[in-house]
Amino acid sequence: MLIDPQPLTQAAFAPFGDVIDVPSEPGRTYYEDALGNLRPTAHPSLSLALKAETPDRPLKAEMLERHEFSSQSFVPIDVARWLIVVAPHAVAGGPDLSRVKAFIASGKQGVTYKPNTWHHGLTVLDKPGRFAVFMWRVGGKGDEEFVPVAPFTIRIP
Repeated sequence: MLIDPQPLTQAAFAPFGDVIDVPSEPGRTYYEDALGNLRPTAHPSLSLALKAETPDRPLKAEMLERHEFSSQSFVPIDVARWLIVVAPHAVAGGPDLSRVKAFIASGKQGVTYKPNTWHHGLTVLDKPGRFAVFMWRVGGKGDEEFVPVAPFTIRIP
């Protein structure tokens, strides 16, 4: 399976969460609609991540992850383009690979994945990238789940 990514827009990404647009003018914008915590004992977790640029062209995806009980937000701090690969949860369990979508985000776009959204690991393009990452955690196995998937390929422009 070969996936061609599309530009990241709120309309196209809505089934999976929210697009966070970094402000270009003074003021504040709230991005709360996709935030979710389904465990009363979970605590908020804010971290910073530095990811090396991926040299892989095209990218072969063999693993997806989800946070069943928590949304997860990635807010760019110093990023060029980055790749977002998502899939809904299948009725039979696991990621629904027949509905995989890929998006190219600019360095001025972040995302919040809704709880239970399958996604590929953070993949930056063109140069290393720094992100703020927000989610809820309890410190146990339910915080995140990684599953191997039938390999598929994403073409990176």
